[in-house]
Amino acid sequence: MTNRQPLHLPLSAPVKNRDAATRENDEALAAARQDPRALFLVLWRGDVLLESPVNSGDGSGFETNVEPSAAAGERPRIRLVPSSEVPGTGEDFFLGRQDGLDSSGAPIFVRVLREEPDPVHPFMNLRSMAHELSAEDAALCVEAVAVQNWQARYGFSPTTGRETVVKHGGWMREDPESGEQFFPRTDPAVIVLVRDTDDRVLLGSNVLWETGRFSLLAGFVEAGESLEAAVAREVLEESGLRIVDPVYRGSQPWPFPRSLMLGFEARIAPDEDPLNARPDGQEIVDLRWVSRADILADDSTLILPGKSSIARALLDAWLAEEQ
Repeated sequence: MTNRQPLHLPLSAPVKNRDAATRENDEALAAARQDPRALFLVLWRGDVLLESPVNSGDGSGFETNVEPSAAAGERPRIRLVPSSEVPGTGEDFFLGRQDGLDSSGAPIFVRVLREEPDPVHPFMNLRSMAHELSAEDAALCVEAVAVQNWQARYGFSPTTGRETVVKHGGWMREDPESGEQFFPRTDPAVIVLVRDTDDRVLLGSNVLWETGRFSLLAGFVEAGESLEAAVAREVLEESGLRIVDPVYRGSQPWPFPRSLMLGFEARIAPDEDPLNARPDGQEIVDLRWVSRADILADDSTLILPGKSSIARALLDAWLAEEQ
């Protein structure tokens, strides 16, 4: 394969200081809540509150669920709200500190709203528009949405069925009777850019997508399986092709609801014919080998992955390679 530069993946920057010591100490967490510097990232149905209002044009207020790039031409910024200005009611979870690597920075929480907020500022859909944010803002949003999604789905013990209580600032739930503890889950999934001998890339269309949408082949890692084995299995199951030389390229948190995407590249086996690719008919309904020219031709019938995804980053890196 051609020499490759490190991938710059949306959503993958680390939060500078998650401050686990504070979240695990009830007194320190209470002090953080009372800190006058405390700031809140606000979520409504998984969308993130932004800093700049978007004029509705009719004098009646502001819009929600906007595409920031279309609204202002500037990179959008998330709005971190002082505790005295947090809108509505909802659940609060601790995210970390704004500055530095110790506990001296301003505490940051997430407020998950229960009721629809007054439309004073726009809310952004993270899944489709995260690439518009700075790396720091995207990292905070990913952390917030991941915790919110876990909290929304795991309010009861899988062991006893009893309702659990929130601990550690939202990072643990506990069965009040047995004391059993539960922590946020992350499900590993592999995604692979498969090349043939002509350096074309294999794209697949999922049964749930609209006509013309394609992406790289992907799937969850199964129990007792290595990442490399998962890559080979998923490609074989979804296309009928065997691959060789899987190479790891990078990872991306994808909290929709709780995945970690592990990006790979691979080539089809030397004795495989690309024309033998066949969709499994269950998850994948269509397969297509594409060249760089195919993609650069701006074919309106080919819908590529969104710019916030690792699939798009892998494709863009392949497109940028010198031939």
